[in-house]
Amino acid sequence: MRKYLVVGPSWIGDMIMANALFRLLKSQYPDCVIDVLAPAWSHPVLARMSEVRQSIVMPVGHGVLNLKMRYLIGRELRNQKYDQAILLPNTFKSALIPWFARIPLRTGWRGEWRYGLINDMRILDKKRYPLMVQRYLALGESMGSESIDFKNQSTLIPLIQVDPEARKIAVAKYFISTEKPLLILCPGAQYGNSKRWPETYFAKVAEYFLNKNWQVGLLGGKSESELVEKINQSLTQPAIDLTKTSLSEAIDLMSLANVVVSNDSGLMHMACALDRKIIAIYGSSSPDFTPPLSQKAVIFSKSLPCKPCFKRECPLKHLNCLKMISPEEVMQKIDEEESK
Repeated sequence: MRKYLVVGPSWIGDMIMANALFRLLKSQYPDCVIDVLAPAWSHPVLARMSEVRQSIVMPVGHGVLNLKMRYLIGRELRNQKYDQAILLPNTFKSALIPWFARIPLRTGWRGEWRYGLINDMRILDKKRYPLMVQRYLALGESMGSESIDFKNQSTLIPLIQVDPEARKIAVAKYFISTEKPLLILCPGAQYGNSKRWPETYFAKVAEYFLNKNWQVGLLGGKSESELVEKINQSLTQPAIDLTKTSLSEAIDLMSLANVVVSNDSGLMHMACALDRKIIAIYGSSSPDFTPPLSQKAVIFSKSLPCKPCFKRECPLKHLNCLKMISPEEVMQKIDEEESK
């Protein structure tokens, strides 16, 4: 039985995309064991991936070295006798625990100075692997192997599972009707304002579909509760505030959505993994690197000389990359998709 330790990423969208790697490993070695070293918040997502045996909580915060803690975790993991570690982050810190754990094969891209810590180091060809998910998949095949079809959509698309019983509880808790169509809007983006479509635009879309007798849910983390409250205050009837949901509840409720409208965020990738129709809105970022991995996705992204800048805040102070995407064209596209 082959045993893998995967050092997971720190962002929810990246963790969802990592599911493609887990599926690849299982296709190569059906009886293999996959454990994922990841932040505690990611446990509900990993619990919905049948390929993962367990998630191991990474108690050291993002960007924190804490060498002693990393050593203690690595020493404790020695008893697991993993055959291979696959490191998805490119940082020096992410390579320490597998090295302390004495895992014989430690695979990762050349990133921050970590020669010796990684003994199966890959040199990234960005033209061959333009997408992040492709770079994750490439770490799952043996060096020099060319067995993966990196353009095959079924290989790239992530999948997460729904808990039907938990979903029934969540539906009752948040007063969701299964008799009316459900539109879920995801107005937040942890990365920064340059990824956030204007709240007034989300409000216009919400108002339009509420008037068509749809249910509209505003989904996000607790940090987006103020944003959701502002949107609701501008509506003639309130949308359903889903900012108090747990991550597990968010997964189960999103699985009921007829359509999801989302910024380039982790929730966008979640919608793809749940096979929902998704309207993906891109501002400062680019769908050329982290596109919505779904054949049901429609991308809105304006071509501007300043785009993509990948900045957290618009350096030109105008946010035209987002403001030029009108609510009317998004509403029209949803109507078109629903009429098919």
